[in-house]
Amino acid sequence: MSASASFSALGTTAVVVVVDPAGLDDARAAVEDELAAIDAACSRFRDDSELARVNASAGRTVRVGPLLLEALRVALRASDATDGIVSPTLGRALRLAGYDRDFRLVAHRDADGFEARFEALAPQRVELDEERSTVRVPPGVELDLGATAKALAADRGACAAHEAAGCGVLVSLGGDVAVAGDAPPDGWSVRIADDHATALDGPGPAVALSGGGLASSSTTVRRWRSADAELHHIVDPRTGRPADTPWRTVSVAAASCVDANVAGTAAVVLGDAAPAWLAERRLPARLVARDGGVVCIAGWPEDAA
Repeated sequence: MSASASFSALGTTAVVVVVDPAGLDDARAAVEDELAAIDAACSRFRDDSELARVNASAGRTVRVGPLLLEALRVALRASDATDGIVSPTLGRALRLAGYDRDFRLVAHRDADGFEARFEALAPQRVELDEERSTVRVPPGVELDLGATAKALAADRGACAAHEAAGCGVLVSLGGDVAVAGDAPPDGWSVRIADDHATALDGPGPAVALSGGGLASSSTTVRRWRSADAELHHIVDPRTGRPADTPWRTVSVAAASCVDANVAGTAAVVLGDAAPAWLAERRLPARLVARDGGVVCIAGWPEDAA
């Protein structure tokens, strides 16, 4: 019989589930440690984070710790894998669009007093030297690791929790799900929903996950208004604007939560080209259109009637 715990972290809800209830406290503590470390390294909204120091030092070479180094490596790999569609250099575009602080504050901003601005993202090279543990961001560029850091935290948290608890573990961070160790006999049942706050056992279709990761990228939840527009947080680097997409939610299963999240984010931005892009990469995915229509790709099970 499994056991679970949930708590607030990284601006979302963290859920830890273990196969053996005796390991829950150790698993939760391990995940909390991982999330605290990720926040200190990768937050764009903490003045004392390592990422904030890197952004403030644009144009200069900065030495970074091992966790931020890993997060940057993952983010740059994601950019390469998606031809720049999922880019860590979107920090300035997000800030100009209004996502310039913790989302709870963004959502409650006086929309009439704020006018969003947009800039297409010019190709920029982030110089990462893993041997020297240094990074150099071009002048004028601001990094944002939102497309990968939370998923990386889920992957790392699941591995740490499995090691601490000695049993199968599932970690969910607002739609980013990672598992480690032996799953229950029928797999982990994961509910698919537009809103990351929906409970794992809430309404909606469910899939069984036995390994790797699953992530859902959605334009329906992190939304805010400016004086003349309604905006969301998935930005198309080709325009600097929130992606104009036919999809409201894309869920992807992959070898890791990071891979799943990157593919889901790319699919939202790619729009009509997303089904073929996902199929070519043999990534099981479920795409929900703005009108509620569902497209399943690469073996993702069709929703039950």
